[in-house]
Amino acid sequence: MEENKVGLEGIQYIVVKIGSEQYGIDIKYVDNIVRLQKITRVPKIQNYFKGVINLRGEIVPVMSLRLKMNQAENEYTNAARIIILKLEPQAAIGMIVDEVKEVVTLDEDEIEKVVYNAKEENAGYIIGIGKHEGELISLLDLNAVIGEKENV
Repeated sequence: MEENKVGLEGIQYIVVKIGSEQYGIDIKYVDNIVRLQKITRVPKIQNYFKGVINLRGEIVPVMSLRLKMNQAENEYTNAARIIILKLEPQAAIGMIVDEVKEVVTLDEDEIEKVVYNAKEENAGYIIGIGKHEGELISLLDLNAVIGEKENV
């Protein structure tokens, strides 16, 4: 009987770093985490898309979360990773992060909803702020980050 309660105890997030900021990605969308590898450029795409990688025979587009959030270009270190996300069963997308820190479980009472300031550029990408062991984690709205249509 105890097993059924586990799912209700909170949501698991993979905590990643972009610069000095921590972001949480809902683990249910994470398909894989891979080391940085050769990314093949694709012409005429938004600047935050770095290109595509071949992951076990599947061509996966890769975006830079830093560039998407209008931060400085990635400085790739050994800690940098590509998080492979699957928001839909057939479509994978890679997201470059500076570092993958840990997996945390956040209960509802540890998450505060965000009230948006329309002037803030990246406000729509965050669905809440998680509090874990005295640190704040901005929880990403992956549909907003990935699905946003922009004029090229």
